[in-house]
Amino acid sequence: MLDQEHAHRQFTDHLYRNGEVVKTDVNTDYSNDLFTKEALAIVGTPDARPFFLYLNYTVPHAELRVPDDSMQQFVGKFPEKPFVNEKADARLTGPESPSLGYRSQPAPHAAYAAMIVRMDRDVGRILDELERRGLDRRTLVIFASDNGPHHEGGGDPAFFNSSGGLRGIKRDLYEGGIRVPMIARWTGTVPAGRVTDHPAAHWDMFPTFTDVAGVSAPRGLDGVSILRTLRGQPQPPPAFLYWEFHERGFQQAVRMGSWKAVRPAKDAALELYDLSRDRAETRDVAAANPQVIARIEAYLKTARTESPNWPIK
Repeated sequence: MLDQEHAHRQFTDHLYRNGEVVKTDVNTDYSNDLFTKEALAIVGTPDARPFFLYLNYTVPHAELRVPDDSMQQFVGKFPEKPFVNEKADARLTGPESPSLGYRSQPAPHAAYAAMIVRMDRDVGRILDELERRGLDRRTLVIFASDNGPHHEGGGDPAFFNSSGGLRGIKRDLYEGGIRVPMIARWTGTVPAGRVTDHPAAHWDMFPTFTDVAGVSAPRGLDGVSILRTLRGQPQPPPAFLYWEFHERGFQQAVRMGSWKAVRPAKDAALELYDLSRDRAETRDVAAANPQVIARIEAYLKTARTESPNWPIK
């Protein structure tokens, strides 16, 4: 899929492979099943060369739909508020019309649970294939999400406690919107069962992968390798982590050690939270910590590069 609107659909009439349109059946081809099939074909290829696989599942996304064989085991297990979308259309009209509204199933809680269980099953199939080929001790597997839970398509983060008690959901720069689980498996290298609170971000993945591969990362990257953390070794935390978001007006967030600052709107004063004591960001302690605020404000003067594509509004 080439954009997030197309990825709202779980059943589609086309996908892309190497830039070419691949026709699919909008009624029977579940896109994430096809992604798993392609991934298994790569992992299962009897080829001695190292490989990199980026498998970007789109579940659970805006449209909460799943094949009936997964849905049946969850129907009736949750209290439901049926999802209705008057803009929904039964099928796509071609590659130039990738999104015509969400068509979530009428039992969105059951659909949400079924989608995650189906994805979990498919991740397990890929791990099993790595073991079958004897590659599990030579392969680093990382599983993560791109943002916190959403409420589109009938999604209900509160019902499933999807943010784990953190404040906010997708599109928020509070922890519930940007702090997500990450699981790493590398048999014999990543210590089994170990949990770390080392803060990292998606931009750390590229330098981590080059580190694993034994090559130098390009200069000028914002990220750093977290290979030492993955191996269970001590590693200093990043001096700062920075986010900005533009969809609902300009917002910023900064992580500095256990301090987390949020600017909820352009020109708004920074809010400040001590995540070591207040992970849910319920107590703004900016007024009591002017030196911390001053240091973060000084950092923010260098944190971003002006862009005509992403102006501050």
